[in-house]
Amino acid sequence: MKPVLIALTCFLMLGAALAQADSNTLSVAEYHNGPDRSGHYVVSGLTWDRVRNIHAVADFRGDIQGHVYAQPLYWHSSSSSGGLLIVATEDDAVYALDSRTGAVVWKKSLGSPVSSSSLSCGNIEPLGITGTPVIDAGLQAVYLDAFVRQSDDPQHLIFGLSLRDGSTLPGWPVNVSTAAQRIGLHFNSRDQDQRGALTIAGGRMYVPYGGHFGDCGVYHGWIVGVSLQDTKNVVAWETRARGGGIWAPGGVSYADQSLFFATGNTMATWWWSDGEAVIRLGLDLESSGLSRDFFAPRDWRELDDNDADLGGTAPLLLSGPSGRGSVPLLLALGKDGKAYLVDWQNLGGIGGALVARTVSGGPIRTAPATFRLGDNALVAFQGEGIDCPNSVENVRLTVLRISGEPKPGIGTAWCGSFEGEGAPIVTTSDDNGANPIVWIVGAEGDNRLHGYRGDTGEELTKATGETMQGLRHFVTILAAEGNLYVAADDRVYAFAF
Repeated sequence: MKPVLIALTCFLMLGAALAQADSNTLSVAEYHNGPDRSGHYVVSGLTWDRVRNIHAVADFRGDIQGHVYAQPLYWHSSSSSGGLLIVATEDDAVYALDSRTGAVVWKKSLGSPVSSSSLSCGNIEPLGITGTPVIDAGLQAVYLDAFVRQSDDPQHLIFGLSLRDGSTLPGWPVNVSTAAQRIGLHFNSRDQDQRGALTIAGGRMYVPYGGHFGDCGVYHGWIVGVSLQDTKNVVAWETRARGGGIWAPGGVSYADQSLFFATGNTMATWWWSDGEAVIRLGLDLESSGLSRDFFAPRDWRELDDNDADLGGTAPLLLSGPSGRGSVPLLLALGKDGKAYLVDWQNLGGIGGALVARTVSGGPIRTAPATFRLGDNALVAFQGEGIDCPNSVENVRLTVLRISGEPKPGIGTAWCGSFEGEGAPIVTTSDDNGANPIVWIVGAEGDNRLHGYRGDTGEELTKATGETMQGLRHFVTILAAEGNLYVAADDRVYAFAF
């Protein structure tokens, strides 16, 4: 077997056994069910046949207040028979809901959100908590960034809250502007936005930042790391040029003691200065400046000029090292409709992709999800796929086939049709990848939940006509306790089988 195929196959087997934990029992502590951002959940017993019986749980309360862009999280305490859904809203409020009934267990208000009228640009009103929080199960705490109105000077505050009652933990919140100033950096809180998901690694919590919709003001792409044990212990990285926001919903991916993230368009620069790139940093956020630690397309300047961000999705780690000579693969997807495969141990610098191919007729945003099918990795993303082998109209969901032999390759496996936008997830009924189902919500379109067979693309939910209200276009589904949960404005929906 060839080295690349060995790497891909070994990772897929490992992924099925580890990160894709059974959603019937285990907590979902971060975006897309893990630091690799795979979006893959194991839901025992959820077969293709059972999907046809999916229905909204009529007596699930799910009452909250505020718009929701962040994915809900799920915390299951070993001392409790039930679990909590953790939901953050643009009203700067965090809710803990009983995962079975939807009743509010606790609610925490973190301040007043920022009105978009007080900013130079933006498309979220009001602006409070947008990025998906992260849970540390050992500390029984949830961490998040809240944009809070303070007089005439809005601030980004990073909170640590107890999962038991929502109380603010000692030492929190951390004011990002103040923390940056202490280490000799300037963080322009007003012009920075926080959309990407947080992650925890090596005892630190990492928060990505970009700009507001419209690219106004003076902002940079930032990663801020705060120690969970000592909140005064802060590290940070920022793009050298103005712009280069880290805004994809998936935020920061993590593997092998490294953080991976994608940046958007930079401005007013004639040489590459960290924009339109996949970047790898160590946990200290120190940059080596070497080509092995970044990738940017050769046409990065054209992407800058056209606002065709590579940073519309977070990097997706597809395979890990499995032997001498193997190639660990990372997939990046851009607003220019291209897919790039790179070696995540040697990103290759400018033009260093192993494979680059146009896979969509329009921008690729939100977050992809991946699962295995035979010797291949399949990757689902919301976008207008091309070269679809199955005949469908109004393509909004595309599934790629990533192969490893005779060399790395990208092809289109199948496409799906629906109206709207959202981030897909994948469920399988066991650790071996049986009954793969790709799920996505038609947010700001048909507002329905859609499920497709992962091997053929057949839609399994055609007979279900239930619609939801108040869905936002980056909505991401949560699988927990054998159910699917979708957070919308003022309400969380639960779906059972």
